[in-house]
Amino acid sequence: MTEILIDNDISIETIQSEFRKHFPFLKLVFYKTAHETTAGSQPKDEIDNTLTIGEVRTKDSEGHISINGHKKVSTLETEFREHYGLNVQVFRKSRKIWLQTTATDNWTLSEQNERGGEASID
Repeated sequence: MTEILIDNDISIETIQSEFRKHFPFLKLVFYKTAHETTAGSQPKDEIDNTLTIGEVRTKDSEGHISINGHKKVSTLETEFREHYGLNVQVFRKSRKIWLQTTATDNWTLSEQNERGGEASID
């Protein structure tokens, strides 16, 4: 288990990088608007990852978000939204493309990462 610091000065890119250290076949993408459970996010709503959390969040709270393999994708996305006012979508690597995990939000991060690793073997 690891924790990622969420504060006004950290960049989206830094959070994404920390996440990928633990789950190399997954990535976090930040969006301007929230998505419904099992629904996808629109590319036009994607936030530039060079921006800081303070520039994009809708709730002014700081702290650490716990990241572990047993956490469901839906839980992680909900925690980002409810605790920090950040809209995120988890993507899984599938060969050379990234897929939104909308249909499998009930899978754990470990399950998603393992599937991504299997699907990326040529």
